[in-house]
Amino acid sequence: MVEHGAAPTAPGTRTAQPSTTPPAPPEPPAPAERGAGPQWREREIGGSRLHLPHGATAALDSAMWALAVMIVAALSLTAGIDARPEGLGVTLTALLSVVLQVTGYLVFLRGRARFATIDEIPSVLLTDVVIAVALSAASGISAGLLLPLRDTILSGGAALTLHLACRWLYLRVVEMRQRPVGKRARRTIVMGAGHGGAAAISLMQDDTSSSYTPVALLDDDPAKRHLRLSGVRVLGPWRSLAQVARETNADLVLLAVPSASPDQVDGVVTRARELGLEIRVMPGTEELMGLAPSLAPAQPSALAQRGTGIFRPLEISDLLGRRAIDTDVDAIASYLTGERVLVTGAGGSIGAQLCHEIARYRPERLILVDRDESALHAVQLSLDGEAMLDSPDLVLGDLRTPGLINALFDEARPTIVFHAAALKHLTLTERFPEEAFLTNVAATRDLLAAATSHDVRLFINISTDKAADPTSVLGYSKRIAERLTAAVGRSLPPERRFISVRFGNVLGSRGSVLHTFASQLERGLPLTVTDPRMERFFMSINEACQLVLQAGALGRSGEVLVLDMGEPHNIESLARRFAALMGYDEPQVAYTRVRPGEKMTESLFGAGEDDRRPWHPLISHVDVAALPLGILTDIDDLRARSEWGRQGELVRRWMTDTSQAPAPATGPRTDGAGDAMIADGPEGAEALVSGPLAARSAGTQAIALASRQPGRPVSTQSSTPHPGASAARGAVERAGATA
Repeated sequence: MVEHGAAPTAPGTRTAQPSTTPPAPPEPPAPAERGAGPQWREREIGGSRLHLPHGATAALDSAMWALAVMIVAALSLTAGIDARPEGLGVTLTALLSVVLQVTGYLVFLRGRARFATIDEIPSVLLTDVVIAVALSAASGISAGLLLPLRDTILSGGAALTLHLACRWLYLRVVEMRQRPVGKRARRTIVMGAGHGGAAAISLMQDDTSSSYTPVALLDDDPAKRHLRLSGVRVLGPWRSLAQVARETNADLVLLAVPSASPDQVDGVVTRARELGLEIRVMPGTEELMGLAPSLAPAQPSALAQRGTGIFRPLEISDLLGRRAIDTDVDAIASYLTGERVLVTGAGGSIGAQLCHEIARYRPERLILVDRDESALHAVQLSLDGEAMLDSPDLVLGDLRTPGLINALFDEARPTIVFHAAALKHLTLTERFPEEAFLTNVAATRDLLAAATSHDVRLFINISTDKAADPTSVLGYSKRIAERLTAAVGRSLPPERRFISVRFGNVLGSRGSVLHTFASQLERGLPLTVTDPRMERFFMSINEACQLVLQAGALGRSGEVLVLDMGEPHNIESLARRFAALMGYDEPQVAYTRVRPGEKMTESLFGAGEDDRRPWHPLISHVDVAALPLGILTDIDDLRARSEWGRQGELVRRWMTDTSQAPAPATGPRTDGAGDAMIADGPEGAEALVSGPLAARSAGTQAIALASRQPGRPVSTQSSTPHPGASAARGAVERAGATA
């Protein structure tokens, strides 16, 4: 869940990327910007130049062919074989081979692969085979002017051997010259001999400015027991770290397994610290491409760093585990590409990352809304690389301002809405319940009304695990928002989907527990933990946003989609591990009291909610009881009272009762899949956009609805309440009498 605000900025198509591919890395500077000369032929890879100067490859390979011909001829003379070659035949054959090699270089080799790489071997093999066949054919029709057929075939084999040997020697010489030496190079043990380990060793050896030199590999796979990567051997499994560190005199450990489990990482970290070894991490592919935000302090992006500069310190997310999220990009693109997308709370942690993810799918417009001008500035800067703040897709405003939402929808005409704006701090919402009500309930109700009347096809409400069996004002307000969204979704045709997505705490989000711990450590204060038994769910921002987009493709109207958060983590353990990462081995911990509304352990599912995962292993589909739409009258009444003055007790009682109010007893409606869905009576969506909202917007919603649905009467009076609303209305009356 994100901070209260309005919605994400919209860079439009300027920042969007193709739907099936991640954002492309920045292109290298043009040759003119990198100095004079043909430097594009000497492409720099990790600080090394693996290309020979222009034409050197052709000259070298031609010389190898000529040498091969002469070697074969000399061996034939020495062996006294019949039909010995004459000097003229050797010379003509060598010259022809040189001509054919130059031709083969132009056709098969030039620009095809880097010199002395695996990619070049097929081209070298093909070139030598073609030349050998051509020489053999020429020998057959030359009437004895060239070498005999036997010698031309042998010359082809000799040339291939010389070509491969020359490349191997060149590569060895280059590697030896470029490997970091001396005191400046940290002796590094690489954990993992897979693709990550191979890439890390290549970076260390190719980067002339590297401060790392690999001395050993460790891997638990028995099949890699005798493996050697670029001269670096696998010396044992991970558990042998202590022994290998002593034998190699290593002083650093590089974790090169992005998929390592938290237990594996924990074990390495513990042993490394006992041995006094520094720990670095080889980022995964998504992190390298800038798709997985780091929780560390802001640094140059991985793409902007060269060579081993991408190796980063250990982060708390490494200890908690990074999960690979399998998303159906085609399904996501099918509902985002070419659409007008509005994101509320765009300046918050979740909202900002949602904007980045959505932009990849090329929406027609991406409208960012937030009440925090600095947050909007930061989001636009990260999306566009500029922050002129003059885009019509950048909206500064508070969703609680009368008329803002209607005006925004009238101008932007969004077809998809991501509602991430909310107040989220439990203690503050307990102290100021009316503020939670105005933002999390009343503003959500207005957004739902505007979305209903403006033909929004998909509305996604970002919820929180505190809405499951709520015990706090924050939980009550978000539960009501879930039930309101469900009520509206079930009153609309199935092709218009209004859903909620529920998940727990997000690592590194603004105002999260990690920021609190970091501030306390920097000031020399004890880490404050509520209770040694307190547990919470945690997920990275990247994981959460990817699953939110996937949920948008899977959810049916009226559903709550619950994201799999993994196992809950003990807060005290998290605090101590985080402190260790920050360089505090024995931090002080102070226990505070359990505050009103707090749970010792959160739950993702409420009582009676089943964990059904029909489409995605990390997304559960939950049916929540819809609120009777007659509750809308109470919301507008409470809004007016809250705006007049503090009505904390009144609002608290109303939200407590309303979050638990029974659903209206109506007949089922079936969606396209045939599953029963609860309708909310004859008023349906019309009740949402009639009287209560009209009272705030001077009838604009009624006019809009009438223009979109001609022939349907639109009332400007409050809808007749459902009987199910009586409990909540009674709470208003009781609380009002005692307030």
